[in-house]
Amino acid sequence: MTWKANILTLYPEIYPGYLSYSLLGKALEKKIWELNIYNLRDFGEGKHKTVDDKPFGGGAGMIIKPDILGNAIEETLIKNHAQQSLVYLSPKGRPFKQIDAKNFSQSSGVSILCGHFEGIDQRVLDIYEIEEISMGDYILSGGEVASFTFLDSILRLLPGVLGNEASIEDESFSDDLLEYPQYTKPQEYKNIKVPDVLLSGNHEEIEKWRKEKSIEITKKNRPDMLKHEKSKK
Repeated sequence: MTWKANILTLYPEIYPGYLSYSLLGKALEKKIWELNIYNLRDFGEGKHKTVDDKPFGGGAGMIIKPDILGNAIEETLIKNHAQQSLVYLSPKGRPFKQIDAKNFSQSSGVSILCGHFEGIDQRVLDIYEIEEISMGDYILSGGEVASFTFLDSILRLLPGVLGNEASIEDESFSDDLLEYPQYTKPQEYKNIKVPDVLLSGNHEEIEKWRKEKSIEITKKNRPDMLKHEKSKK
């Protein structure tokens, strides 16, 4: 079954963009996954295809109108892809985690609503029960940029996308730890040598070293992850 990525956006010309390159692009050609893009502007009002208006209560920026957005969602994402869950990429959503990427990769696909301006009318989120997901504690100009990151993290987990499926198991966040350091040839570079243990051929010692380094790096860069791990025990 082909995994489906469906996107409703004001800027359809952006896609597939990055997603058409490297392993993801090859997987797209092989139909491991497919990309369906819909232009929100097609549902706009008047000569200029207006999709937004000023927020009630005042404030800066414009809000995408609920009637226009709702109609677009029904005629595209729901009509054509009812089996895929609806997601709105927003800084006020719940934080996106690696486990979420895994769960989405095991589904039939996902429909993404890309916001712009100051956001969308809350009633759309409530009526269509759209899940809000945040890609991080920062603000972007639109959901399109976030969608590339969101989809990349999911698509690479689909069977047949990566050349070495085993590499997924050793990556950061796979066991609630950041990944250990990696090295390749030459064995010495600018007076820095590859750790002897990695050249020893002793797989038990290598695994032990990697685990120690993962813990060390996690403690330094993401101590909150170690606290989370302790809380599960």
